[in-house]
Amino acid sequence: MFAQELFRFPTLSAGTIMRSPLLRIVAISALFCAQPFQPEANAWHDKTHLTIAEAAGFDLWYSAAAPDVAKSKEMFSPVESPNHYYNNNANKRVTPEMVMAQVERYNRPNDDEGHLYGAIIGSVREYQSMKKSGKYAKYPLVYCAHYCGDLSMPLHNTRYDDFNKERHSINDGIIENSVRHNIGYIQRMMRPPVIDSEADLAREIAAVAESARKLGMKMRKENRDMTVDEAYTQVTRSASLFNAILAWLERTQKTAGERTVTVTN
Repeated sequence: MFAQELFRFPTLSAGTIMRSPLLRIVAISALFCAQPFQPEANAWHDKTHLTIAEAAGFDLWYSAAAPDVAKSKEMFSPVESPNHYYNNNANKRVTPEMVMAQVERYNRPNDDEGHLYGAIIGSVREYQSMKKSGKYAKYPLVYCAHYCGDLSMPLHNTRYDDFNKERHSINDGIIENSVRHNIGYIQRMMRPPVIDSEADLAREIAAVAESARKLGMKMRKENRDMTVDEAYTQVTRSASLFNAILAWLERTQKTAGERTVTVTN
């Protein structure tokens, strides 16, 4: 099927910075410019994350790798790292209920199990809250884009055992050298679901996560890495989900705008 392959900050605590979306994105941008990316602990490498966001139609796609840079810094890692994975130690089927149970853990520090699924909804809620208050609200969507990318990576949905540790980096980069040339291919393969509520979103998060969990278990059973085709299938799922989230939020804003006009008139 597919054969190809800085800035100086004022003295602020890590907690203060990570609680403020604006300070978080400023800190991330500075780190992104000031140091090389360390890929070992991340799901997908930089170009893959950027491509997922661009294929989904996100105008800030070029920032989609920034959350990995943030969590590479010791002061940010306890808060940001658990947003990027879920160590499914019991190997349970991922359900919408499991997704919703993680939402309140978004940005909770030192959660060894992780709460990737809840982080996606948490970042959407953060966007909605900022938008409602009249603030510039795109930055939470940078996080959402990244988390949607992490969601399809098999080794971020399974237990962090020796197999995971030994094969994590190579599987992050399976399509890194080709992916920026294949945005059109991913877009042609995309099948965005329809999302009209948080319940719909939880269902779709569970579907992508379950596909990743099953692939991760298959890789373990066969003692192998992902194939190129499998990797493209997974990132296409991420791009489809994020595209659906963006479409839902846009529809919601249009509806809210129409209601405002009606009330005003």
